[in-house]
Amino acid sequence: MKELVEYIAKSLVDDPSQVEVNEIEHGGSITLELQVAQEDMGRVIGKSGRVANAMRVLVRVLAAKQGKRINLEII
Repeated sequence: MKELVEYIAKSLVDDPSQVEVNEIEHGGSITLELQVAQEDMGRVIGKSGRVANAMRVLVRVLAAKQGKRINLEII
C-alpha cells in the first residue's frame, strides 16, 4: 500500500524526488504519512480535498481486503 500511495503522489506532483511515504505501525492499524514539496501540496490535496480523499478510499479498500486498518495522513 505504501508503494501505491507513492506511485499516485509521484504521478501528481511536479517534483517526484520530494515525495516520501513513511509507514508507522501501532496497535492493529497502520498510518501512512505522505510528505511532498510545499508547492505540490495543492496538487496532492486537490480541490476541496477530493484527491486526498480518493487516495484514502483506495488505501482503505485495499487494507480492508487484507483484514487491516489503515490511515493516510498528508504532512
